[in-house]
Amino acid sequence: MTYKGKGLVMMSYRKWEKSILIIALISISFAVGLLAQNDINKKTTSIIFDGLEKNKESYLSQFIKSKINTHPSDSLLLQDVQRLKNIPGVGNATYHLDTIDQSITIVFQIDEVKTFLPIVNFGGVKNNVWFQLGFYDSNWRGNGSFLSANYHNRDSRHGGQIYYRASRIKGTDWGISATLNKWASIEPLFFSEGTVNYDYTNHEAGLTVIKQFGFRHQLEFGGTYFVEKYEKNKNQPLNSVGPTSLVQPKYLSKIEYTSNFLDYHFFYLKGLYWKAGLQNVYSTLDQSWFHSLQFSGKYFSRIGKKGNLCVRFQMGIATNTNSPFAPFVVDSHVNLRGVGNRIARGTAQLIINSEYRTTVRDAKKWAVQTVSFIDIGAWRTPGGDLEELFDTPQFKQFIGTGLRFIYKEIYGTILRIDYGINIQNINQHGIVVGFGQYF
Repeated sequence: MTYKGKGLVMMSYRKWEKSILIIALISISFAVGLLAQNDINKKTTSIIFDGLEKNKESYLSQFIKSKINTHPSDSLLLQDVQRLKNIPGVGNATYHLDTIDQSITIVFQIDEVKTFLPIVNFGGVKNNVWFQLGFYDSNWRGNGSFLSANYHNRDSRHGGQIYYRASRIKGTDWGISATLNKWASIEPLFFSEGTVNYDYTNHEAGLTVIKQFGFRHQLEFGGTYFVEKYEKNKNQPLNSVGPTSLVQPKYLSKIEYTSNFLDYHFFYLKGLYWKAGLQNVYSTLDQSWFHSLQFSGKYFSRIGKKGNLCVRFQMGIATNTNSPFAPFVVDSHVNLRGVGNRIARGTAQLIINSEYRTTVRDAKKWAVQTVSFIDIGAWRTPGGDLEELFDTPQFKQFIGTGLRFIYKEIYGTILRIDYGINIQNINQHGIVVGFGQYF
């Protein structure tokens, strides 16, 4: 074949090559478009919760936004999964899609955790040991209700509580809580002559109404009738100081707003939570009013796979009455680990607790964490100035370390042991034992 003939063949081949390539591209585009059109036409025909034993499907359905007869969205499904994981009765959740012809079934795989368990709780610091026996269920009847009943012994005095809470009644945005409570303890009251210990008893009955705004916000309002009784303890040196006994019937009204953007993955936490509340107390004994405004916030951040940075901020201010019955206390179990049992009281408070939790063991059922913490707080003395909260010498600063023993099969089962020491006075220190994370 001549060179000219070969050239004509090559030119013809290239034209055909381009034509074949164009036809192939058009065919591929058409096929992709056809497949995409098929996917667009596919809609969710059913939603299934797999792995349920206690949780009711009607209850879990309240927390997902994916709906039947809509096109499934990966981003929406991931949000649904996280909301399911935030439910107390759910340890973990995943999803997958089953596709048949033009229909899609969304399957949420639920790993449940136990929520009914006995209460065998205890704690203590020097001269203040307490224990608690009873039961609670944070997912009672599988519908998210909370029910607890317990006997409480503090300072060898007897108390107890029955508490019920339903955050959503029959799938609505409305809920309710109710409590009957007897609190009994030995309370130190601080007079100018010294500290006087009283046998303190509080009987109360309370009822609140809850309004949910979506999944992250709620408003709670209600009231409590309670009777406080102070009886001077026999074993103390200052018998001539303070009243021998005092009985105070009171009415309390409250309103609280909560914003909860915490996300759970087993015992790890991530996100922001805050709550603001106003309380008004009316005493029938002297027809006086007492008001308090409180704000608390928590922030959690995941550091790598095994770290959790946790910060809690608390601020409160109340009617500044120069009285030994101030509402805010300095206490190891409440705000400063290692400080002791109710060593002081105030009419305003400013507290920051921070800790870093590191998981050193994470097995199928058990986990162990080490904790390093810093607790800082300041209080306004009854009748004092608000500037006391920001006066550096008033700040109490404790540092310490601790352990957490976590049983993953039961929601919230954590044994806590912390040791704290005052960096301004190393002679002030103590061990704090309890159940659950400190905050």
